Amino acid sequence: MVTEHANRPTRVRGVGLPASVTPALLERLTARVSAAPDAARVTTTAPYTGVPLADLPVSTPAEVEAAFARARTAQKSWAATPISERKKIMLRYHDLVLARQDEALDLMQAENGKTRRDAFLEVVDIAITSRYYARNAAKYLSPKRRRGAIPLLTHTTELRHPKGVVTVISPWNYPLSMAASDAIAALIAGNAVVQKPDTQTALTALWSLDLMYEAGLPADVWQMVVGRGSSIGGALMENANYMMFTGSTASGRQIASDAGRRLIGASLELGGKNPMIVLDDADIDKAADGAVAACFPSAGQLCVSIERLYVAESIRDEFVAAFTARTKNLKIGAAYNYSIDVGSLTTPSQLKTVTEHVDDAVAKGATVLAGGKARPDLGPLFYEPTILTDVTPDMTLYDHETFGPVVSIYTYRDVDEAVEKANATPYGLNSSVWSGNGARGRAVAARVHSGTVNVNEAFAAAWGSIDAPMGGMGDSGLGRRHGADGILKYTEPQTVAHQRVQGFYPPARISPESWATLLTGALKVMKAAGLR
Repeated sequence: MVTEHANRPTRVRGVGLPASVTPALLERLTARVSAAPDAARVTTTAPYTGVPLADLPVSTPAEVEAAFARARTAQKSWAATPISERKKIMLRYHDLVLARQDEALDLMQAENGKTRRDAFLEVVDIAITSRYYARNAAKYLSPKRRRGAIPLLTHTTELRHPKGVVTVISPWNYPLSMAASDAIAALIAGNAVVQKPDTQTALTALWSLDLMYEAGLPADVWQMVVGRGSSIGGALMENANYMMFTGSTASGRQIASDAGRRLIGASLELGGKNPMIVLDDADIDKAADGAVAACFPSAGQLCVSIERLYVAESIRDEFVAAFTARTKNLKIGAAYNYSIDVGSLTTPSQLKTVTEHVDDAVAKGATVLAGGKARPDLGPLFYEPTILTDVTPDMTLYDHETFGPVVSIYTYRDVDEAVEKANATPYGLNSSVWSGNGARGRAVAARVHSGTVNVNEAFAAAWGSIDAPMGGMGDSGLGRRHGADGILKYTEPQTVAHQRVQGFYPPARISPESWATLLTGALKVMKAAGLR
């Protein structure tokens, strides 16, 4: 393998699996799948090369049912485990993830095709998430005194109980972050978890599960099943006390409908067509660097990556030149080290979508400033980082999510137009605003319709601010992960109100009319005293 600049892209010759991905590791991880010993098998392939990677057992609906039965038994004792003990497990898990990160990085690259630097961000994310909830879960879950109905006479407490068994369905694009982050919050809240990771990246999810058990998680509290949603999706929904799903908007709508029928809660992080606004006072070099970081991580296969760029007319030419030069200079290829900037797409279907979107746009008049084609000479699923202009509404990628290394550039005359264009989408997941004036950037950010907005950053600032909620508006989903929302959604709130001495009904010696007059006077006094 020889690493060169993108105008002479990385050559991949005989890239195999890294040394850490041994037959023993694969056997240990696949044994973690909740499936019968004689289960049917499915083989995954490595995106870098297209060669077989893992042979996974496939779970049946009956085996999913059995996993839930075990989980319900285990959850009872897990919920009774003191939060201090759950905390210790999460902190041990934190340390193990960091200590064994090379193994995780190798697995993520082997299964997903992303670069090592993109994989490393997932390790960082899970370390932050596990530490955050370990340190803060007791605060969020502890009983809270609430104002009683009658001052001094009503003692009211809010309690938090775990939902029970949570179903987590996680995607292939961020196989460690999406597999573990939602499970961590659900687990430390006292739930059990039955999870279906995407089959393509199941090894990384199973690695995370294996490490959690090594950290001390009791048996059966977290289990994983493998299979198609069309086969086991019904069992995952019908047995869940709560549903956590990350994936497409179409699938999210179906899950929301099914959850509504069962009257259970659901949290859904779905698609996006995320915008970036470059204001006329932005630092051109910083904004161009930011655009590269916003558009091409994990080959653009990131829910919060940018696919639409809106640039002020006055700086359009200078910005486009800087951004295009940086994009053309990216190193593309495969390497199990930190030498590569952009890796492979993950699946043939994703390569097909990216190719069709770009070809359709070019056929209808779009201009390619960088990239624009697949690179089979590098590997079966590589596609060049691509910048398009002259994109019009009749082109598929104008308003449909591409989920690849493709971005379209548009211009605007004033800030109102920029905000209007950024908001002209049913989606609302993530956005980015670039300005030389922080206050101005934040003011524009507040007008953008998306669950997270980053000022002078691509997505990591908002995502990494784990004390704040993260999620989508509109067609980008329901619910939030991170912060208090990210753990409390896995709990049932319960109000316990203890009434002492006297309630709302009159004692025997006072007539209802006199009691009503007395209470009316008391309410007026409370208002005058400023009581809430």
